[in-house]
Amino acid sequence: MSTTSALPTLDQVHAALATVNDPEIKRPITDLGMVDTVSVEDDGTVKVRVLLTVAGCPLKDTINRDVTAAVSALDGVTRVDLDLGVMTSEQRGTLHEQLRGGQAQREIQFAQPGSLTKVFAIASGKGGVGKSSVTVNLALALAAAGRKVGVVDADIYGHSVPAMLGVADARPTQVEDLIMPVPTASGVSVISVGMLKPRRDQVIAWRGPMLDRALVQMLSDVYWGDLDVLLLDLPPGTGDIAISLGQHLPGAEVVVVTTPQEAAAEVAERAGTMASMMHQRVVGVIENMSYLACPHCAAEGKDHRFEVFGSGGGERVAATLSQRFGYDVPLLGTVPLDMSLREGGDDGKPVVESNPTAPAAVTLTAIADRLDGRSRGLAGMQLGLTPSNKF
Repeated sequence: MSTTSALPTLDQVHAALATVNDPEIKRPITDLGMVDTVSVEDDGTVKVRVLLTVAGCPLKDTINRDVTAAVSALDGVTRVDLDLGVMTSEQRGTLHEQLRGGQAQREIQFAQPGSLTKVFAIASGKGGVGKSSVTVNLALALAAAGRKVGVVDADIYGHSVPAMLGVADARPTQVEDLIMPVPTASGVSVISVGMLKPRRDQVIAWRGPMLDRALVQMLSDVYWGDLDVLLLDLPPGTGDIAISLGQHLPGAEVVVVTTPQEAAAEVAERAGTMASMMHQRVVGVIENMSYLACPHCAAEGKDHRFEVFGSGGGERVAATLSQRFGYDVPLLGTVPLDMSLREGGDDGKPVVESNPTAPAAVTLTAIADRLDGRSRGLAGMQLGLTPSNKF
């Protein structure tokens, strides 16, 4: 804090508060009507009252820290006296309308013609191929590149993404009928049906219509803000969620995850074919668990690999889908078996963040760069063209 005698003006305090973003909504607290009162005392004490969206806001400590830091940086401030209140129902209603943009009808923003968000659905033919690990690491790699990233854990029955991102016990905040995605330390926002259950160990036993409604809710009832990239971790196979995704997000692009062995490659081709049947473009294949590098040989500078699950599965899937669809479906990368990849998932610290130089992290970051470099697909978008009879 500064010891100068000149006191800050109210305009300066408000300008400082405008640099503080709500950690869930990711917009300035001044724009959201969260700053209630501000006063500057003669002794340099600045009193600020900030209104939380709900009582018991899980990130109130973050708001407290950020507000205190922003105001303390002003010249003449000797102390920050922060009071945290709670919005009234009317204030929450106003915020809800503001976030909705005046639209009463719920709609999936990523399916709108003007959406610039790249949507990637991470799919697999069978379980156990590491699809969720691939999803969360791609998300963190994209966030590290400066992108605003959201993750939808659409694997309704096997929702493991929150645990892998270190927010397994987090619960989303709700403003009226709008749900705030849960932020993570990396900046990635995530929502999962697991976060909406009363208990973490509760079993989901839903059939088709309920699964469809859950997917729609996570896409339309959640305030995502302006995302650069949205990743969806799909359940394995070609079931209800894959069909619903094709209906609700026809412009989503699909990445197929497989492992090298023949059995996994064969079912992975089915997952890619399902996406094509739903008029979605398959933009690449990722081969996970490709090989195990011999640690002794690596220490001597040699490249000796154990192909634990065989080889060539990813190449085969990419070649088959390319031939089947009539366009190039590239093999985006081969991710090696890596202890740090598994440990990062168990500890809630994905490998691209906890150990970025690990072989798996390097490969996954390179794959994220390839996806990031893709232009927004036109599939499912309305181009605004009208026919002309001037022939």
